[in-house]
Amino acid sequence: MLKIIKIIISAFILVLLVLNLYPPLGRRTNKEKLRSFTAKENFANGKFHNQIPTSQSMSFKHTGSILRDYIKGNPKRRPDHPIGIETKEPVSVDSNKITWFGHSAFMLELDGKTILVDPMFGKAPTPFPWFGNKRFSGELPVDLDSLPPIDAVLLSHDHYDHLDYFTIKKIKDKVGQFIVPLGVGGHLERWGVKQELIQEHNWWDEVSFKDLKFVCTPARHFSGRSLTDGNATLWCSWVINGEREKVFFSGDSGYGSHFKEIGEKYGPFDLTLMECGQYDERWSTIHMMPEETVQAHIDVQGKRMIPIHWAGFTLSFHDWTDPIERVTKAANELDVQVCTPQLGEQVLIGSTDFPKKIWWK
Repeated sequence: MLKIIKIIISAFILVLLVLNLYPPLGRRTNKEKLRSFTAKENFANGKFHNQIPTSQSMSFKHTGSILRDYIKGNPKRRPDHPIGIETKEPVSVDSNKITWFGHSAFMLELDGKTILVDPMFGKAPTPFPWFGNKRFSGELPVDLDSLPPIDAVLLSHDHYDHLDYFTIKKIKDKVGQFIVPLGVGGHLERWGVKQELIQEHNWWDEVSFKDLKFVCTPARHFSGRSLTDGNATLWCSWVINGEREKVFFSGDSGYGSHFKEIGEKYGPFDLTLMECGQYDERWSTIHMMPEETVQAHIDVQGKRMIPIHWAGFTLSFHDWTDPIERVTKAANELDVQVCTPQLGEQVLIGSTDFPKKIWWK
């Protein structure tokens, strides 16, 4: 009995040490900063909240069904072979363009500025990447050492498939500014980013940056990187306005009225990047179904859409191609233009010549 007690105590101490000392977990928002959030309309009882009720609680039936699906497995959740990466020469014309790297990571070159958005370039979306489900492409669709100087990094929230410790450590010295939702800066500071290079913003904050305008807009989601920091940091979507062209990035979000509100305030958009994957009816309040993705694009008054949050990692039970198949089908029915670049392929914003190839077949 004494040995069992010692093992339990040792395991408890080990867990505490990992939670407090293991860098990839980030830093829990300190009490002083939490107190500064209390005046915010979307913050109460020590946590951020969505605009509309968004239950994350699972019934016993739902929990049991998820466990069943996990044990059952789905051989089509991952591609049979690593998916291809675009190897064409980069577009050399002096135009605004986007390069999607899979999942939600992309680089935006707008009015001579270079913006990285949710740059998750790690091997797996987990604090322990040696054990996680690996990236579909095997290798990265970009050489991080060859990245140009980055004017700004935009982050939507602190989940591991969007904010990666190893990526931030690799790129932080070539980034001029990190622009993030409230509370997320604490993770960056722990990882060596100087405080003066971090801006934190609440929903509807408008940010002027090097002749660009960013707006931190609502999303319907949640946050947290460990057992003790649920919703202690904010999640968001982003409006990105250049001199002539406007881009909207949905972040992770369930469908909601915020999309129409964003469209009425800041639309129309030349291009939207909208999440369409890792969905399930059981958690549809925090991740859109593909048909809702198309409606959200319409709500924000988008002209053309790149579906994202797929082709990177397996985080749900659906076939890996289901998101793009369903979202393109729904888009065709509603006469929505869908751009389908391969990983690493550049897309000229506003051009009528955009990628439409069904490359995942």
